Amino acid sequence: MENDLSQNIVFSKNVVEFVAVGVQFCSFLETYEEQTATDLSGKLTKLLPLLYLKGTLLPELEVEYDIYPEVSVTEEDYENIVTRLYSTFKSNDTYLEVFLEDMKYSDTPISASISEDLADIYQDIKNFISVYQQGLDETMYEALFTCYDNFKLYWGQKLVNVLRALHSIRYTMTDDNEEDDSLPENIQAEW
Repeated sequence: MENDLSQNIVFSKNVVEFVAVGVQFCSFLETYEEQTATDLSGKLTKLLPLLYLKGTLLPELEVEYDIYPEVSVTEEDYENIVTRLYSTFKSNDTYLEVFLEDMKYSDTPISASISEDLADIYQDIKNFISVYQQGLDETMYEALFTCYDNFKLYWGQKLVNVLRALHSIRYTMTDDNEEDDSLPENIQAEW
């Protein structure tokens, strides 16, 4: 009976739609052609809100034991994503973080990296999709639980934070700013 329940959940409309968007996101980060930071930001500011929406629609799951899902993203895969993104964003890769608990106690700004945050999101989603594609109900259920739990605790917040930075790049940068690899003067004030 429990197997029937998990099978229904892992193949539910919301989960299948999340998987579809997750596959698009991962595939995009793995294969996008070299482009300007503004163009890349434009594509990501369309894809990330959809990923976030689909993440919020995932079902609440329960497990009665510790889960250690399979990890398919290697350190090399992760570094490849970070390097490719960083080479596009360059000096615009760093943004000010405002939603960290530590921010309350800090006298100095806390920064984050667009490329590392996107790679963190990629890692969780790619690990989930890799297990999901195997088609084994129990491991799919466990991977879904882990992915949604991590969405609530980690990468959901990273996604909305990095979206703010990408929005700023998309709508405040000009082609001239990208060529000389500098931040517009008003971008730091916005962050």
